[in-house]
Amino acid sequence: MYGIVDCDNCYVSCERVFRPDLNRKPVVVLSNNDGCVVARSNEAKRMGIKAGMPYYQLAEQFPGSDIAVFSSNYELYGELTARVVEIIRQEAPAYFRYSIDECFVYFGGTADKNLKEWGENLHRRVRKSVGMPVSIGIAPTKTLAKTASHFAKKYAGYRHCCLIDSEEKRIKALKLFPIDEVWGIGRRYAARLQSMGVMTAYDFAQRHDSWVRAVFNNIVIWRTWAELNGIDSVPNEEMAKKKSICTSRSFNGMVSDYETLRTHVANYAARCAEKLRRQHTMARSIGVFLNTNMFREDLPQYFNFREKRLTMPTNSTIDICKAANDVLSAAFLSGYQYKKAGVIVTEICPEAPLQTDLFDFDAERFEKKQRLSDAIDRINKINGTETVVIGSQQYTRPDGHGRADIFANAIKHEFKSKNPTTRWNDIIDLK
Repeated sequence: MYGIVDCDNCYVSCERVFRPDLNRKPVVVLSNNDGCVVARSNEAKRMGIKAGMPYYQLAEQFPGSDIAVFSSNYELYGELTARVVEIIRQEAPAYFRYSIDECFVYFGGTADKNLKEWGENLHRRVRKSVGMPVSIGIAPTKTLAKTASHFAKKYAGYRHCCLIDSEEKRIKALKLFPIDEVWGIGRRYAARLQSMGVMTAYDFAQRHDSWVRAVFNNIVIWRTWAELNGIDSVPNEEMAKKKSICTSRSFNGMVSDYETLRTHVANYAARCAEKLRRQHTMARSIGVFLNTNMFREDLPQYFNFREKRLTMPTNSTIDICKAANDVLSAAFLSGYQYKKAGVIVTEICPEAPLQTDLFDFDAERFEKKQRLSDAIDRINKINGTETVVIGSQQYTRPDGHGRADIFANAIKHEFKSKNPTTRWNDIIDLK
């Protein structure tokens, strides 16, 4: 049996942990640069606020409404969800984190405990210890567990935990579940299935194995079909680690000079390196893309993507930033107003064993970089992200002096909350 623990309205719930006055009030969280709505409380959803709605339209479409608005605060979200995962680690026989707000658990072939009671108890402990509401779905496969979590979140009668442990429950759940909400069925495939009369997960599960293979010829779609029929088919290792990592962001305004663009790219490259180290992997290929604003038809347009393949995989911030800078210098063209850039690392492999370069490998230098990366990660974990950065990540004033806040020029976050669990200056004062 598998279970999935899903944080309800994750970003909103994180903001409410230290703002209990916002409970039962409409709350939204905005994307980078405060562009559009990416997370909504249930109250905001009932008002009709849609995901992806531009921020400026909130006041236009909901005049006079008391809506709490927050900029994205990923440092806070990452820290609080890490606390949730730590509780799951203590309570579950085996687990692996799937995303920032979801974690799979595995109970083995036969469970000797009441899984429904286990899920309800886990919800209560997380709510009491962290202040975050979670919903738990439990079923024989991961896809069915995701389906169960939907019902646990939607219907209060399940008491935050839905268990699918019989054929009757499986069929009933699939008949009520729209095909476009099934995990593993993207928008394009959902539209194709609906055009064939497949409207629910049950309709899809009823199709024959040979039909699924012939029509789609896609292993992911076939695995989804098998999982809906109770056949465990999604390998754990394919979800535990990312095959590629991308960090990108639209700029707060336009960027035309190379130095500012280079600093943005260095910050994205550093984030990719941190993510690689977090999952104990390395990457061999470093790519950079940049593009102008396609909506500005009055400006010349440009898009480019280039990559560099390293002789040896790495997760060092220094190496990845240097490679990204080399790629950017080849892709950059002056005379354009750039709106977005990003760094993509691919050809990801485990941290050990490491395939070294036979002719150009300095073991002492490699170990020194590893120790440096470990030290930087520890300092940033204790004192807050970006406490220590490399020189290429520093934005500079016109007089050449480095800025204290390296993201001051990078992100617009007018409604950003504090970080009371990771920054000493933001610790809450008790009255």
